[in-house]
Amino acid sequence: MDTIEQPMYEWNQIPWQKLERRMFKLQKRIYKASQRGDVKTLRRLQKLLMSSWSAKCIAVRRVTQDNQGKKTAGVDGVKSLTPKQRQNLIGEIKLGSKVCPTRRVWIPKPGREEKRPLGIPTMKDRALQALVKQALEPEWEARFEPNSYGFRPGRSCQDAVQAIYDAIRYKAKYVLDADIAKCFDCINHEALLKKLNTSPRTRRQIRSWLRAGVMDGKQLFPTFEGTPQGGVISPLLANIALHGMEERVKAHAETLEMRYPNGKKMPKRDKRTSLNLIRYADDFVILHENITVVQECKELISEWLKGIGLELKPSKTRIAHTLKQFERENPGLDFLGFNIKQVKVGKYRTDLNTKKEPLGFITLITPSKEKVQEHYKNLVEVINAHKAVPQSGLIKNLNPIIRGWANYYSTQVSKKTYSHLDFLVYWKLRYWAKRRHPQKTGKWITKKYWQSINGDNWVFATKLEGQNPLRLQKHDTTPIKRHVKVKGEASPYDGNLVYWSIRMGDHPEMPKRTASLLKKQNGKCAHCGMYFKDEDVIELDHKIPKSKGGKDSYENWQLLHRHCHDTKTALDGSYGKQSDCNSVKPKPPLNQNWYWKEDMLVMRCV
Repeated sequence: MDTIEQPMYEWNQIPWQKLERRMFKLQKRIYKASQRGDVKTLRRLQKLLMSSWSAKCIAVRRVTQDNQGKKTAGVDGVKSLTPKQRQNLIGEIKLGSKVCPTRRVWIPKPGREEKRPLGIPTMKDRALQALVKQALEPEWEARFEPNSYGFRPGRSCQDAVQAIYDAIRYKAKYVLDADIAKCFDCINHEALLKKLNTSPRTRRQIRSWLRAGVMDGKQLFPTFEGTPQGGVISPLLANIALHGMEERVKAHAETLEMRYPNGKKMPKRDKRTSLNLIRYADDFVILHENITVVQECKELISEWLKGIGLELKPSKTRIAHTLKQFERENPGLDFLGFNIKQVKVGKYRTDLNTKKEPLGFITLITPSKEKVQEHYKNLVEVINAHKAVPQSGLIKNLNPIIRGWANYYSTQVSKKTYSHLDFLVYWKLRYWAKRRHPQKTGKWITKKYWQSINGDNWVFATKLEGQNPLRLQKHDTTPIKRHVKVKGEASPYDGNLVYWSIRMGDHPEMPKRTASLLKKQNGKCAHCGMYFKDEDVIELDHKIPKSKGGKDSYENWQLLHRHCHDTKTALDGSYGKQSDCNSVKPKPPLNQNWYWKEDMLVMRCV
């Protein structure tokens, strides 16, 4: 099936569009075979994909060109590969290769003093892990449980929070809010490999990664358990290890004695739907209206986790109620940075259940107090660290932080929190301005640093004559837009690319400019014409480079894959003089998959 010969192409001449289509066709067939339980076809297709030169090229490109960690070295010190080195790496990756230990790097956990250990594999191991992941992920995407949301393509924190809202929207419930202690570090290797149940060659390769050891400084430590955080395949392996948790509690629900309010015995189907387990990586919640059922599930999950070498973290595991206080525990829970709780309302509220009866409460999902304080502390640190920079420099450093945080919480009830944060930031900026001009009056400071723009009289912005002022992003200018949860068992490998490209443009964390351009381009890259996928790195490009007089406007902007951006930028004269770029055109590849259009090399659609 893979008819492309490696010697025919240099790195910058590889027809990526053809390779992407070929690999995705294989992945879609793997997904369908896994869905129908055809193990023989599944293994044959996975073997074909992992031996495919197309898949190897894409795996190398992802870890050496697209990935943010391309400049991070493993124990061999190799990083930032040149095109020639990438070309050589393609021929080196194959199953059965010798594995190097990972390099230990300690990074701080957000808002905590403790640090998280990362294990950084070598570039060669990363490329091989990406290749194996490309074969295993479609198989498991067809098998993963519908309420598993962490580290999966096309799924996000907002989907998990919306699933909790759907579970408690019409009925107050007891909740087990739990966290798994050291999930990545304590997974039992044999239990994981048994559950993985893949081909012998792939199993041996994954076993060698798990037991490769870790180099901390100049000392080598063996790894008898866990999967290293920092590896390309580690999130997938963690999800595989935790697969089956939801089905276990659902099966337990079938054995329980449950009845409707009228006393009628509940069938098995309704017993299963009455109990909800929603998991994001190692954080999960169990919801049910009966406290006894929740307590039984806690014990059941604790026993189930012991089978894979894990346990619940006592300090982060609690049982509460969504509406009322329970055993001195406040109503609700904090999950993925959101506070989820229910509040009683008066008789004039019109919230109704499915039977058109008044509920008597509403469900509120707001940013958690801990995350609000952490965000404000981060803003204060940035302001204090930029006491001597111009106003424009401070605004440029604050805007990405404010915009990203506000976008994350823009799907829930956040307006009140946004307004309070803007109030606090305003007074911190007043203090910043007063410190710069201790002899000036408050009126003079206000006139210098705050402007009136479009009816808003208190905008922290620069004064630029004849130009648009550079203004500070306010939290409360972020529109609140309800998030639509992903379909239960939908996957990017099911072939419905239009559905996934639309969801990408509607994602709350997608910047407004990027979302607008995605819709304008119908979810496709302007250079290669391929649909953007969840794992793709999307970059903004100027059609006419700014070095040639191009402007910052929607007419001159387009979205490209990072690798397409590299190709386009190398040929459009962005670097060096214009005459140098246009005087000599490189020879087209032998297979004529590229052609010239208005002095730009374009890939031919096939």
